[in-house]
Amino acid sequence: MQRPQKKTVDILLVEDNQEDVFLTRQCFKQSSLEVSLNHVNNGAKCLSYLRQENDYAQASTPDLILLDLNMPVMSGREVLEEMVKDDALRHLPVIVLTTSAAQSDILAMSRLRCSAYVVKPVDFNEFREAVQSIADFWFKIAALPGSV
Repeated sequence: MQRPQKKTVDILLVEDNQEDVFLTRQCFKQSSLEVSLNHVNNGAKCLSYLRQENDYAQASTPDLILLDLNMPVMSGREVLEEMVKDDALRHLPVIVLTTSAAQSDILAMSRLRCSAYVVKPVDFNEFREAVQSIADFWFKIAALPGSV
């Protein structure tokens, strides 16, 4: 049985590579979901967004965070370290979406309780399939906090 889904899902993309931002936007445009994709380009802005600080005072709480690992200012690892210490943020689902396939990174992110770890495919069609699979699973199959 499929759970009822919200009309629009809010996703926060934390990514410093503009080409990957563009590709992700294109993938969600082709998705069967109505997606509000918000973007920040480093981990410090991500935390400000999630805590609704400064320029992000009116930001909505995302239903899902897509987090790159290797970014300037504050890495994805540092973001997760901060999120697990913050009672208001630790429940948010975070999918690490990165180029790193290193087992040490996968293990470290698992220890920091990321919801899933996805290695970015290089091929556009595979990337699109990966993004669509993420959307289908998280918004059509999985029960998320506040969704049931």
